[in-house]
Amino acid sequence: MPALGPGDTAPDFTLPIGPKESFTLSAALARGPVVLLTYVFDFSPG
Repeated sequence: MPALGPGDTAPDFTLPIGPKESFTLSAALARGPVVLLTYVFDFSPG
């Protein structure tokens, strides 16, 4: 999959956020606009 750029539509995804909780992009979008941010950790090789 090619990298996403500003203004691109992100594919739907689900991420675990706790032992019994998850975050799903489509569910968040149903509540309103969403901003996705990526952060390369300090001292990582990326």
